[in-house]
Formats: sequence, structure tokens, C-alpha cells
Amino acid sequence: MSRDLVLHDWVVAAIALAAGVAAGLLLRAVLRWLGNHASRTAWSGDDIIVAALRTVAPWAAVIGGAAAAASALPLTTRVTGIVNQSLTALLVLVATVTAARIIAGLVQSLAQARTGVAGSASIFVNITRVVVLAMGALVALETMGVSIAPLLTALGVGGLAVALALQDTLANLFAGVHILASKTVQPGDYIRLSGGEEGYVVDINWRNTVVRNLSNNLVIIPNGRLARTNMTNFTQPEQRLSLLVQVGVGYDSDLEHVERVTLDVVDSVMADISGGVADHEAAVRFHTFADSRINFTVILGVGEFSDQYRIKHEFIKRLHRRYREEGISIPAPTRTVSVQPWGSAVPHQRDATDSVLTER
Repeated sequence: MSRDLVLHDWVVAAIALAAGVAAGLLLRAVLRWLGNHASRTAWSGDDIIVAALRTVAPWAAVIGGAAAAASALPLTTRVTGIVNQSLTALLVLVATVTAARIIAGLVQSLAQARTGVAGSASIFVNITRVVVLAMGALVALETMGVSIAPLLTALGVGGLAVALALQDTLANLFAGVHILASKTVQPGDYIRLSGGEEGYVVDINWRNTVVRNLSNNLVIIPNGRLARTNMTNFTQPEQRLSLLVQVGVGYDSDLEHVERVTLDVVDSVMADISGGVADHEAAVRFHTFADSRINFTVILGVGEFSDQYRIKHEFIKRLHRRYREEGISIPAPTRTVSVQPWGSAVPHQRDATDSVLTER
């Protein structure tokens, strides 16, 4: 230092630091007020930005106050350089964390907007956050005078060994990126694998895909397996589904009357039950002369996969009640068993005519 510290120096430094702290508190209060207004808007991005700025702005004010306090003190050139480098690196780290929060939040918001569900594909969010934090850390090291060229070289050489050791993990990572990039599966889709696992896709992260089945249990599927297996996506290309219900009536039924009654029941179910598609054109298709009845298929529309159980439940109840009111029979298969006693001529033999089973 060029001269000794005096009381005036400490007072000026304290005032500068206190001013930085006061400015930080004021900025935090202003940003809290802005956050309340941002929460009333339809766009979620302003909430993310304001929430992130509530972290970086007060810290920036405090660091600025600390820098002003350091400049007010008669420090040597070497100490001043160290203090300035340290404060700059700290500011870069705070800004990096804030930028990572903002960018990751915007990516998550975009994923939610495109999928229309609360869950999101966290693999993109995590990759974005890691990339931004890594870049910020490198900038902070460079600011402090640490050469990052040897570090990057070491990371490149060590990355090859890490890649060999983490082949399965990297395979799942790139499989997850491929699945999302190809848009074959998105969070919120209802899928069924060839192995029998099925449910709603909750999240696709860097290693696995989380699926919630209708029992509200989570099924964890590695991304690599999901990319290799046969899969049915019940949400794409559209969420609406056609529900097929098999019905049969007796041979003495008037099929024109049966068709009209069945379509009336379908229309009432579509209009009254949640999950039904009111503008769906119902259809009845007779297809089989069975042993005891004429079978046909009723085609209903449902809004999404899980709605089919509620729609089918209500349709069968209403159809059964309506058929009873209209006198339309739904015959069950009957069997008549005729048992003949063994003949006395051949008591020790059993012929095929001993038991005759006929079905009608």
C-alpha cells in the first residue's frame, strides 16, 4: 500500500459496502413486486426471468459495493488485482447460475407448451443447465488467470476413458435425445410396449423414461430399451380413439330396430359422459352368424385412452337396460347334455354315444 490505513478509509469502505447491500435489498423488493405482476400474465417466461433476477441483481449490487469499498482502500497493486479478479469471478459465477436457471426454465416452459402436460422432458433441461454452468465455470477460471487450454486437453483425453466406462449410460442419453428429437414419444403420451408395460409418459431424463400406469405406479424404462422395442403410442397422431365394443342379439331380433336403439344409446353416452366425443359418428357393424346369436361391433369415440373404461362401463349398462325395455334379447350360449346308460350287452365297453353333448 502507498500509505497507512486511516479511519477515513474504513468509513468510506463501510459506506460503499453498506450502499451495495442497501441497493441489493431495494432491488430484491422491486423484483418481488415485479414477480407479483408477472404471475398474472399468461406467459410463464416472465416469471422465470424475474425469479432468476431476484438472485443475480442483489448479489451484483453487493459485489459492486465490495468493489467500491476495495477501491477506497489504499491497497497495493497486487492485492487490488487479486480482489478485482475474485469479485469478477464471483460475479461471473452468479450470472452463470442465473443464466442457467433462466435458460433451463425457458426450455422447460417450451416443453410444457408443446406437450400440453405438467411434466416435461428433463433431459433437455439438464443438458442445457450443465452446458451453461460449464461455460460459466470456464469463463470464471479464465477471469482469475487460470489457463483453461490444458484443462480442456485433459478433459478431452479423460473423456475418452469416461465414455468407454459409461457406454450404457451414454447409450441411454443419446437414445433419449433421439426419442425426443424424432417426436415418437413425448411427455403426456400413453404408450404400450411389446413387453406389456403401459402408461402415461411422465418424464424422459438422461438415463430412463418414467411411465405412470393406471394403477398410479411408476414404471422405469431405460431409454435404450424404449428405442429398441416395439411400441404403440395411443396419443399420436391424435389423442382421440375409437372404442370397439362387441355385442350380440338373438336370431329373432329385428336388426334394423337393434341398430336404431344401439345408436340412440351411443349418442346419449357420448353427450352425457365425460370423455365421450359428442361429434363422433357412431357406427354399428354386424359381422358374424354365431352359434346362438348375431354378433356385431359398436364403434364409439373417446377423448383419450383412459376414458375408454368409463365410456364402456356406462354404455354397457345403458344398452342392457334399453334392450330389456325394447324386448331385444341377448341370448347366452346354452348346452344340452344327454346321458345314456351303458348297455347291458357290453358292460365293459364305453361307446362314444354314452355321453352326447350338443350345443345350440
